[in-house]
Amino acid sequence: MANVAITGAGRGIAFELVKQHLERGDRVFALVRNPDGATDLATLAASSDGRLTVHALDVASNASVTAGAASTGDAPIDVLYNVAGVGGRSEAQFGAIDWDDFDESIEINLKGPLRVLDAFLPRLGSGSKVINFSSQLAASTWPYGGYWPYAATKGGLNRLMRSVAFDLKDRGIVVGLIHPGYVQTDMGGPNAEITPQESASSIIALADGWALEDTGEFYKWNGEKHPW
Repeated sequence: MANVAITGAGRGIAFELVKQHLERGDRVFALVRNPDGATDLATLAASSDGRLTVHALDVASNASVTAGAASTGDAPIDVLYNVAGVGGRSEAQFGAIDWDDFDESIEINLKGPLRVLDAFLPRLGSGSKVINFSSQLAASTWPYGGYWPYAATKGGLNRLMRSVAFDLKDRGIVVGLIHPGYVQTDMGGPNAEITPQESASSIIALADGWALEDTGEFYKWNGEKHPW
């Protein structure tokens, strides 16, 4: 049984990760900004024999991340999924850049995963995995414009976590970056290419096999390396 912590766990791919890890027999700490609104998680937790607990954690707040991580106890963490994120405005905004939107994206998409990793770091050991949700928009090979806050912060996350991967390699901690696919979620929409179930199952398999020599790499959900 693995101990698994998941941010943004109330919906989408993260919620599917919660369900699939429970099905594997794992212990899951579901981290959400507003537990009162996470009714599906609450229902799932009620039938989990204590293997799923729900914890308040807002990745944009230092205090909330510290308190949320502490509320999960002191058990070692085998897998930490940094999933929580925001899409930001999609259109180009020449002459009317929404700096508040940019700032929110920076706090959540870029600084948030590092806050969470830092809070859980004392409980990560050799063999622990930190899986960060990036995007194909983070890559220099993405051939379109728009989505400035999202593309900038996901690109920054890639380079940030590659640095973190080098810094934690001697401790045996694996740090990974994943493009989860174009998924049928609130962000991807109903016409996206794959389901949350398909994305989550592939990501779990990828995390299982992620070796220390590949720490800091950027993969697609299907196991292919993503050019960036």
